[in-house]
Amino acid sequence: MKSTRKAYGEFLAEVGEDSNIVVLDADLAGATKTDMFMKKYPQRHIDVGIAEQDLVGTACGLALAGKTVFASTFAMFMAGRAYDQIRNTAAYSHVNVNLCATHAGVMVGEDGPTHQCIEDVALMNVVPTMKVLSPADDISTKKILKMCMKEEGPKYIRLGRSDVEDIYDENAQFSIGGSNVFGDGKDGTIFAYGPTVAIALQAQKELKEKGIEVRVVDLYSIKPVDRKTIIKCATETEKLVSIEDHSVIGGIGSIISNVLCEEYPKKLEKIGINDRFGKSGSAKQVYEYFGLTKENIVSKF
Repeated sequence: MKSTRKAYGEFLAEVGEDSNIVVLDADLAGATKTDMFMKKYPQRHIDVGIAEQDLVGTACGLALAGKTVFASTFAMFMAGRAYDQIRNTAAYSHVNVNLCATHAGVMVGEDGPTHQCIEDVALMNVVPTMKVLSPADDISTKKILKMCMKEEGPKYIRLGRSDVEDIYDENAQFSIGGSNVFGDGKDGTIFAYGPTVAIALQAQKELKEKGIEVRVVDLYSIKPVDRKTIIKCATETEKLVSIEDHSVIGGIGSIISNVLCEEYPKKLEKIGINDRFGKSGSAKQVYEYFGLTKENIVSKF
């Protein structure tokens, strides 16, 4: 088990031998794990201090100068505080910059509601030209980040604080606009991304023991989303459920619902944060409080 933020730090340290890579942080290198890169390549690590708007602006300037740029801070400060710069500098100018936001969702736990960003997917999804991705584990994090290095335009990569179960092996494939499907059950589909993929897979196993066969879809590419797979699951399976560590307003549940309304109208049960702020506690306690559990998924079938 490993957190996706730690996988991110390891990835930066691994690819850092490329002298064109520059990493920026906003006084949180130890928490975002960009310090792994900083220790090996201090001259190409820039700490802008507690100035997230400057973080994005400087990152975009370096990217426009031809550098491969990764910029990091907590999701709350990236998507929230630097929204203007993300929209008008990174996206409007279609800058090739990688905005890697850690500590997303209520998984942040003890840091409490002020640091639990449950709106970032909604905010980033509506920004024109922005691509939004959220890996589920160590391997998917590194593969998605490598993919982003080759992809033009702004990318928002959503990462978590706590350790998550290993899901993928080295043969796993990822693409912009893609998804990965686990199983081929006909009784239902569970859509998830990020840390909730592991929870969905646990629920899939428990449901199978009850004689209910469901498939799990990792919608790691939130924007563009894999419309084809969503429609396929809607037509082939009986019940649809989504689970996410994010508000149900504007999150993946809303994105799936938009696809269904346009292509194949069908009911979707959404599990997430229901129009409220987070709570302080351990990640496990907070997940249980908000129903981000395998038990809650199972209860939907």
